[in-house]
Amino acid sequence: MKTVLISTTALIASCAWVPAFADDQVAPAPDVADAAVSELIVTATRSAQDPSRIGQAVSVIDAGDLKRAQAVGLTEVLAATPGVSFSRNGGLGASTALRIRGAETGQTVVVIDGVKLNDPSSTDAGFNFANLFVGDVARIEILRGAQSTLWGSQAIGGVINIVTAAPTKAFEGQVSAEGGSRDSGAVRAAVGGVADRLTWRLAANQLTTSGVSSYAKGAEKDGYRNTGLSGRATLAITDTVSADLRAVWTKGRNEFDGFPAPLYSFADDPEYGETKELVAYAGLNVALADGRLKNRVAFGYTTTDRNNFDPSQAVTTRTFDARGENRRWEYQGSFAFTETWSAAFGLESERAEMRTASPSAFAPNPTPSRAKAQLDAVYAQMIGEVAPGLTLTAGLRRDSHDTFGDHTLGQLAAAWALNDGATVLRASWGQGFKAPTLYQLFSDYGNSGLSPEEADSWDAGVEHNIGRLKVQATWFSRDTDNQIDFVSCTGTSTEPLCFKTGARRFGYYDNVAHTKAKGLELSAAADLGGTKIAANYTWTDTENAAPGANQGKKLARRPDQQANLTVDRDWGNKLSTGLSVRYVGASYDNAANTYRMSPYTLVDLRAAYAVTESVEVYGRIENLLDDHYETTRNYGSIGRGAFIGVRAGF
Repeated sequence: MKTVLISTTALIASCAWVPAFADDQVAPAPDVADAAVSELIVTATRSAQDPSRIGQAVSVIDAGDLKRAQAVGLTEVLAATPGVSFSRNGGLGASTALRIRGAETGQTVVVIDGVKLNDPSSTDAGFNFANLFVGDVARIEILRGAQSTLWGSQAIGGVINIVTAAPTKAFEGQVSAEGGSRDSGAVRAAVGGVADRLTWRLAANQLTTSGVSSYAKGAEKDGYRNTGLSGRATLAITDTVSADLRAVWTKGRNEFDGFPAPLYSFADDPEYGETKELVAYAGLNVALADGRLKNRVAFGYTTTDRNNFDPSQAVTTRTFDARGENRRWEYQGSFAFTETWSAAFGLESERAEMRTASPSAFAPNPTPSRAKAQLDAVYAQMIGEVAPGLTLTAGLRRDSHDTFGDHTLGQLAAAWALNDGATVLRASWGQGFKAPTLYQLFSDYGNSGLSPEEADSWDAGVEHNIGRLKVQATWFSRDTDNQIDFVSCTGTSTEPLCFKTGARRFGYYDNVAHTKAKGLELSAAADLGGTKIAANYTWTDTENAAPGANQGKKLARRPDQQANLTVDRDWGNKLSTGLSVRYVGASYDNAANTYRMSPYTLVDLRAAYAVTESVEVYGRIENLLDDHYETTRNYGSIGRGAFIGVRAGF
C-alpha cells in the first residue's frame, strides 16, 4: 500500500510535465449538482469531464431514461444498472438496503444536489433508500468502486449522485398524475424559470399506496404515504460570482409488521413509522484569473428524524425516537493548467450528531443517548493527458477524526481513448474508508476504540463503439478489512468490552470482519433510431474472509448473478412502448448460508401516447408474470400491478 501511495504522490507531482499555461483556459466548475452537463461525467472527478477521460466505472441515468421507464421509485431504477442490488423488508416505503458491487449499504455515499446524505443516528449511518422517489430528479450518476479520495468516509462500494431538475426556459412547468393497483396514487408538479441573472425551480410530489403485508404470510396490508418538496435557485451576482440555494425535504409514513405478544414471533401488527429528511445547501461560486481558477465555498445541512409507534403498547405508543444531523462546511477549487490538465482540491469539515431513545411501557421517557463527532479533511487530485488519448488521474486525501485520529489514502485511474475515441481502455485503483458511526462508538453497545473500515479496490475494463452500438466490460475486485460487526457476549464472558461501567452488556461493536468481492460487469446499448435497446449482466462473488464458523461463505443478500434488458420503441405515430426484464439470481439470507432465496424474474410492460405536443397519457404493468419472490426472508414482495396516468408540460 505504501508503494502505491508513493506512486500516487509522484504522479500528482508530475505537474512538472504540464505544458506552459495557455491564456484562454477555463477550469471545469467544481460542482456535482449540474443537471445540464449532458454527455459529461461529474462524479468521478467532482468536476465535468468527457467520459473518454474517466478511468472509473460510471453509469448515467438521465431525464429521458426516467421518463421512458415511468419510474416512481428510484431503487428499482438504480438496480437496473450494472453492479447494483437491493433488499427490502416489504413493499414501497419499507426499509431498503442498496449495495454496489456487494458492499454494505452503509458503504455507499449518497449525494443529493451536492450534499452527502446519511443518518448519523442509524447503526451503520447508511442512507435508507425507502423514501427515495423520482420526484423532480433529472439525472443520476452511479460511480462504482472505492472512491474515498474525493468523497471521504463511506465511499467503499461507490457513490450515487442524484441531481434535481433545472429550468431551461423563461417560464416552464410540468405536472403528472397516476393511479392504479393497491389503491396507489402519485402526483407531481414543478414550476421554474430562467431570468437575466436568476434561475429557479420549485417542485412537489406525493405518493400513497395501501401496499402489501410486510410479513410475507400476513393478511393485513401495510400502507405507505410519502410527500416531497424540492427547490433550487442560482443567482448570478456578477459575471464571475454566483450563489446557489438548494433544498430537498421528504416525509414518509410506513406501516410495518413486528413481533407482537403473546408469541413474540413475526406476524401482522399495527406498528408504523414516520421519517422526515431535509437536505439543504448554500454555496458561493467565484471564478478568478479569467476563469482559470474556480472556487466554491458551501455549507450543507442534513437532518433525519425517525419515530416508530405501536398503537397496542401501553403507557406510550412511541417505541423509537431518533434524530441524526450533519453540518458540513467545504471549499473546493478547480484549476486549469492547460486544455488537457486540471486539478481539483478542497477542504471539508463535518460535524455529526445523534440522539436515540427507545420508549416502552416500562420506561416511557428514557434518557436519550447522545453523541457527536468531528471529521476534517483535505484532498487534491490531478487529471491530465500524458500522451495522445491517454489520461491519468491521481489523488490523495487526509482525514482527521476526533476519535480514531488521522487517515491517509489515495487513488489512481487511467483512460486510454483509441481509434479516434471508438475504443476506451479503463483501469482504476482506489482506497475507501468508513469512519465508525456514532452508534458504534457511543451507544450502549459502543466501543470508542474502533478503527475505520478500510478497503482497496481495483477495476479494469474496455468500452467499444460500433456505429450506434456501445459495449462495455469491466472486471472488479475489492478487499475490505477492519470491517465493524456486532460481537455478542455470553453470560460467562470475561472480555473487558462485555462490560460497561461495571455492568455486563449483551454485546459490543468491534473491528472483526474481513470481506472480499470480485466480479464481472457486462453491458450493451444500441440506439437504432426509433428503437433503444439496453442490456447488462453482473456476476458478483462475495466472501466472508474473517476467521470463524462463517469463513469462506457468501455474504448475505448478495445475488451472484443479475441481468437487465430494456427495449423502448417510438412508433412514429405518437405511440411509444417499452419492455423491461430483470433477473436476480439466488442469494443467502444469513451469514451461515443456511437459508437460500430463490432466483426470480420480473417483467414490466409500458406504453405512452402523445395526445398533443404538451400532453401525454401513459400506462404500465409491473411484474407482469406476478412472480412471488424474496429479497429478505419472511418479508413480502410487490406482486402484479397496473397503473395509468397523464403528464403535461408548458
